[in-house]
Amino acid sequence: MYLDLVDKRAIVCGSTQGIGKASAIELASMGASITLIARNEDRLRTVLDELDSSRGQQHNYIAADFSYPQELKNKVEEYMSSHVVEILVNNAGGPPAGLAINAKPDDFVKAFSEHLLCNHILTQAVVPGMKSKKYGRIINIISTSVKIPIKGLGVSNSVRGAVANWSKTLANELGSFGITVNNVLPGSTMTGRLEAVLSGKAAQTGKSFDEVKQEMIEEIPAKRIAEPHEIAAVVGFLASPAAGYINGVNIPVDGGRTGAL
Repeated sequence: MYLDLVDKRAIVCGSTQGIGKASAIELASMGASITLIARNEDRLRTVLDELDSSRGQQHNYIAADFSYPQELKNKVEEYMSSHVVEILVNNAGGPPAGLAINAKPDDFVKAFSEHLLCNHILTQAVVPGMKSKKYGRIINIISTSVKIPIKGLGVSNSVRGAVANWSKTLANELGSFGITVNNVLPGSTMTGRLEAVLSGKAAQTGKSFDEVKQEMIEEIPAKRIAEPHEIAAVVGFLASPAAGYINGVNIPVDGGRTGAL
């Protein structure tokens, strides 16, 4: 199986922590040069030093805040004027927890902007180069909520579904150019976001953090919570030449928790 990414460049968003950081590390280990995107420049520099460069990879970063799409657009377009990117990993932290009925309209607008609009800005920037190379991998880190909505994540459920359908539409439009567009749907993964969700639920129910965590584990057939590198392994495969005929799909990586095929 050919998994080598030498001479490929990947943009990885939200790459200073969690699944984004793990994905950057995985892709670099496969030989890709990595461009990190996140808003905290100090953390970006720290992650940059952790990336494998044993095969001559050239890593760099773009400091950008997804709360400001136009700023992101300007920085990415400037960067793309002198680079070609074959792999794009769209990844951003989820909206705050809460019931959909209690969400303000601005909560939906903000989440839509940070997720779908910023994904689209990045995709439009990288696709011309992908077409020229006849090789492109667009991988969106979303959520199992695109199959079954998750209780208490009303805004996230809504926006993630929009991103999934945007992705499927692009897969149909770009497939003939050697570009695939796929979604990775992480289940419960030990990240800062999951810790925040568990802490919030503990506060609401009066239970301890560990009790709430154990209740979540009991719902997972694998009986454990994933580590970020396990999600990153799927990202690495989808980015590789071996995955060239996988296009327009949602791949849950959830230990079997999602109650649908």
